[in-house]
Amino acid sequence: MPQKDNKQKYTDKQKRMAQHIEEQYEEKGVSTEEAESRAWATVNKLTGGGRKPGGSGRGMPKTEEHRRRSEAAKRGWATRRRQSR
Repeated sequence: MPQKDNKQKYTDKQKRMAQHIEEQYEEKGVSTEEAESRAWATVNKLTGGGRKPGGSGRGMPKTEEHRRRSEAAKRGWATRRRQSR
């Protein structure tokens, strides 16, 4: 099971983003722990998790992600076309 506090897979930009978001929550009166939790949840939602290599497909270049999805869509379209005949 992954460690909760392990942030090695995040880029410096993602870490800065989380820090900034955390500060904003703290200014609104949210506790430090809750602010940190919300900040990382927000970073994960916006960026899809850690972007450094070594994960389970996360962090792949957008062009690679686009190519994979495009190929899957083409296969699905071909399957539906064959089944409708």
